[in-house]
Amino acid sequence: MTHTTAPGTVERPDQPWSSVPGAAIPDPAAVPAAETGPPAEPGRAGSEAEPAGQVRKPRDPFFDNAKYLAILLVVAGHSLANLQNVPMAKGLYIFIYLFHMPLFIVITGYFSRNWTFSGGKARKLITNVGVPYVVFEFAYSIYDWLAGDNKLEISLLNPYYLTWFLCALFLWRLSTPVWQQIRWPLAVALTFALLSYMSDLGGTFDIHRVLGLLPFYVLGLNLKPEHFELLKRPIARPIGFAVLALGLGGSYLVMNHMSRNWIFWANPHFQLGVGNLAGTVMRLGMFVSATVLVAAFLAIVPRRRYWFTALGAATLYAYLLHGFVTRLLNFTDWWGADWMHTPAGVVAVVAGAVVVGTCLCTRPVVRCMSWALEPKMTWVFTPLRRPRAKG
Repeated sequence: MTHTTAPGTVERPDQPWSSVPGAAIPDPAAVPAAETGPPAEPGRAGSEAEPAGQVRKPRDPFFDNAKYLAILLVVAGHSLANLQNVPMAKGLYIFIYLFHMPLFIVITGYFSRNWTFSGGKARKLITNVGVPYVVFEFAYSIYDWLAGDNKLEISLLNPYYLTWFLCALFLWRLSTPVWQQIRWPLAVALTFALLSYMSDLGGTFDIHRVLGLLPFYVLGLNLKPEHFELLKRPIARPIGFAVLALGLGGSYLVMNHMSRNWIFWANPHFQLGVGNLAGTVMRLGMFVSATVLVAAFLAIVPRRRYWFTALGAATLYAYLLHGFVTRLLNFTDWWGADWMHTPAGVVAVVAGAVVVGTCLCTRPVVRCMSWALEPKMTWVFTPLRRPRAKG
C-alpha cells in the first residue's frame, strides 16, 4: 500500500515518527516502572502478565517520564513533516527522526529482557500487540479510503503508516529468546541490520525497518539498571543538554546535504543512490549518532514524579491515535495554510502537537479505546497444547 507523507520522499508514509516505538512508541514494558511491562509498546509499561504470587514493583517515574516526553517527539515529528520548506522545521524534523524511534526501541528492549513464552506473556503479545496491529491496520486503511478518498486497500503484510512499529515489535519479541542465548547478540544484530540494506528485501512487514532497527532492541535487551543509574548522575544532565544541542546544530548543518530518507531506516542503499560501502559507513554513523542522542535524552529526563508521569503508561494510545489527526490535516490540505510555513507557525504547530499528544494519553481516552489496544480475549485461547508422550 503506497501513499505519501512528506513531500520529496521516496518511502511510504508508513513512517511514523516516522512514530512507536515506539512503542511508543512502543513495549517499553517496565521494570521499576516496570519490570512488569513504548511498550511496553511505544508506551505501555507493565502490560505483561506476571507470575502468580509475584508482587508488582512500584513504577519508576523515570521511565514513564521518558516515554511521555518521547511520544511528544513522535507527534511533533509527524506534525513537522509537511512544513519542511521552512528551514527551522526541516532541521528540527531531521534531529527528531535521528533518535526518537531508537529511543522507544531501546526502552522496549530493556523491558523485554525477561520476556519468554511462559506465564501468559505469549497471550499478551497477541492481545496487546498483534490485535491492535490488525485493528489499526484496518482502521487506517478504511480511514484513508473514506476521509482521503483513496483506493481501499488493506494488507496485513504491508503495514500502513505508523502501524509498522507494532509489526516490528511483534517480530522482535518473538526473537527475544534467541538474543538472550547467543554470545555476541549486539554484534550479530548489527551485522544483520547492515546486511539488510545491501539488497531489496521488499515491503513485506516493512522488513528493512524490522531488521535495520533491530540493534536498538537488542541493545535494550542487554542493558542493566546500573547503566541507567549512570545517566541519572548529576554530571550527566549538563552533558546530555550539550550533546543534544550539538546534535540539533549538526542536523541544521547537514539538512541540505543528505537525503531525508536515511532517517526513516526504511530504504536499501541503491534507493538512496549510494554503494554498499558508503551506505554501510553511513549506517554505522547513524547507529552511533542515534545511540549517543538516546543516552543524552535519557540523561535529561526528570527522575521524580510530576503531573505528566502517569501519562507515560499510555503512550501507545497517543502513538496509534494521533495519526488520525495528522492524516486528516493532510486530507483537508490544512498544511497548505500560509501562516503555518513561517517560524511562528512552526512553533504553533509544535505546541499543538504537544497538546494533542498529551490529551491522547489521558484516562478518558484510555477508557474509550482500551477495547482496541488492550482487549480482553480469553475466549480466543485454549490451554497450551503439548505433544503427547510416546506410549
